[in-house]
Amino acid sequence: MTKSYEVRTYGCQMNVHDSERLSGLLETAGYQAHDAAEGGDPDLVVFNTCAVRENADNKLYGNLGHVASVKARNPGMQVAVGGCLAQKDKDTITARAPWVDVVFGTHNIGSLPVLLERARVAEESQVEILESLEVFPSTLPTKRDSVFAAWVSISVGCNNTCTFCIVPSLRGKEKDRRPGDVLAEVEALVADGVVEVTLLGQNVNSYGVEFGDRLAFGKLLRACGQVEGLERVRFTSPHPKDFTDDVIAAMAETPNVMPQLHMPLQSGSDRVLKAMRRSYRREKYLGILERVRAAMPDAAITTDIIVGFPGETEEDFQATLDVVREARFSSAFTFQYSQRPGTPAADLPDQLPKAVVQERYERLAALVEEVAWAENRRLEGRTVELLVSDHKAAGGRKDHETRRLTGRARDNRLVHFVPGDRDVRPGDVVEVVVTHAAPHHLVSDDAPVSYRRTRAGDAWESRQGRTEVRSVGLGMPSVGAPEPLSAVEAPACAR
Repeated sequence: MTKSYEVRTYGCQMNVHDSERLSGLLETAGYQAHDAAEGGDPDLVVFNTCAVRENADNKLYGNLGHVASVKARNPGMQVAVGGCLAQKDKDTITARAPWVDVVFGTHNIGSLPVLLERARVAEESQVEILESLEVFPSTLPTKRDSVFAAWVSISVGCNNTCTFCIVPSLRGKEKDRRPGDVLAEVEALVADGVVEVTLLGQNVNSYGVEFGDRLAFGKLLRACGQVEGLERVRFTSPHPKDFTDDVIAAMAETPNVMPQLHMPLQSGSDRVLKAMRRSYRREKYLGILERVRAAMPDAAITTDIIVGFPGETEEDFQATLDVVREARFSSAFTFQYSQRPGTPAADLPDQLPKAVVQERYERLAALVEEVAWAENRRLEGRTVELLVSDHKAAGGRKDHETRRLTGRARDNRLVHFVPGDRDVRPGDVVEVVVTHAAPHHLVSDDAPVSYRRTRAGDAWESRQGRTEVRSVGLGMPSVGAPEPLSAVEAPACAR
């Protein structure tokens, strides 16, 4: 009888991408996705973990405690833990949760099926944590969440030394894929019905560091513009210290690169940025945003901000609020500082009281929402192009009554819209007029201005009721520098 599996994902986009690979691996090995609607428990539960936030540990061990009782009534059920927390706590997970069958790290996700079988035969836990990358994730099978949108890893690891971040010690130094391998994957995805790709890395705009080309990322963006059938290109996440004007030019001059930028700020205080070991300052950051908007006036800019870093004063916090007002972010991911063992910041003096951090966090969240809402209201009455998502709007009873669907605008804003009498499919493209704005989304209550059926919609329609696992066999980044590439010929976790 076919075994069922469930993958539970925590953390950044890198983990989401890894989970697609884990699902592909398991289905290639003969498992099938567990259908909760049919009842019962899965034969395998995989936790793909994050270690960035302090509550990650508590959340994992709480969930492992819950699954222990499920496993007790299901002989033969297996539990696996992977991801960043597994990489960090390799020596303690099975000690605290001896019912876990497999522990694997960020560098060897391809080992999971073998480790599961080994644990079954040996009837004991298997722990395998590699300290360096075993195989680039894109060599593995994948089961994508979306038929027409895909993640494409261009690098793994990070060379930065931010004092609050544990990621470099868990995912290792940056490893770059050769541009030809990246483009080969993009072209294969497009041939499979994909119309939108997101280039993914811990620090995408330092791409090329391994082969000595500091302009490689801009060249890669321009090369994506030459891929026929690829309608939208996004990327996440860049680092302000590596963000250069050639990338801005590539974004502005390449039609399928979207006018959207996620640029982590972390703090608006130069003093705090220095303590964080972020090698840019407020003026440089704002200067990048100014040049981006000069080249792309309608660009939507989002960010990450940490509140309550050790030693942060009220004056430092006010500096962050000032940058939020000036930068006009369309949204921001805001976090309370989390003291993570193994990071330099964990040992800094002046760790702030929880009450102070909470109060500042609430003020920041309120301002972020106020600014985002004002930015969204500027779009009321404007016509926007949407790539229709493969799920219905989740806005409550009104959405149910109006049969609203959702889509993403070119600037990545979420838009709920009424399809009217058109048979709009996920993957198709519509143009709608924004009738009103909310802090976190836009709404169009009028029928679409235009509607374009796409091959992505065809791909979505043809695969309903079918489960497919795709694999792009591309290899590890090659050793040595690639041949020089012209700007046109070049083939998670915000840090």
